[in-house]
Amino acid sequence: MLYLFGFERIGVAVGDIYFVDPDPIPGQEGAERGVRLEIRRLEPGELKGSMYSARPIAVDRPLWRIDLLESVDSPPGSFDRTHHHPSIDGWEPGPRVFDKELSGKPLKWLHDRLSDLEGVLEEVGFDRSEVSAADVAALRDRAPEIVDTVGRLLERIRAGELGTPPDAESADSVRASWL
Repeated sequence: MLYLFGFERIGVAVGDIYFVDPDPIPGQEGAERGVRLEIRRLEPGELKGSMYSARPIAVDRPLWRIDLLESVDSPPGSFDRTHHHPSIDGWEPGPRVFDKELSGKPLKWLHDRLSDLEGVLEEVGFDRSEVSAADVAALRDRAPEIVDTVGRLLERIRAGELGTPPDAESADSVRASWL
């Protein structure tokens, strides 16, 4: 399941994920499932027809990522693999950063971060010119709705509806609708 929230220059992509790290750090072995959220650049394209045609919009490179993950073998609500990536180089995320507040109260932590886009961008090293004042205000205003969406996805994962393993025929170690 994929949700996109679009603003002026940025968007927020939220979706379920099932993940098996082929080279896990010690203690992080085994399958994980949960919700991935990324703040992404939005890039408007050129019109493909008349002035009335729909304008293409690319959901482009990530600026920040949070993974509300749990090991498949852990009890629901453990958030034992929950982390964020405060550094992204192009399309590649930096190392996982674990935070006790994030694992303890993930939806509150997420709300606080989405409400402070300028602070997040400063932390990850992106210039504030990456976003407009309208982006900052719109994301702050929509933070409760985005966090509510994340909560509903987590409920569906715990119910076994989402965040499920890839088909047996698939060689992929990741299942997500938006990767």
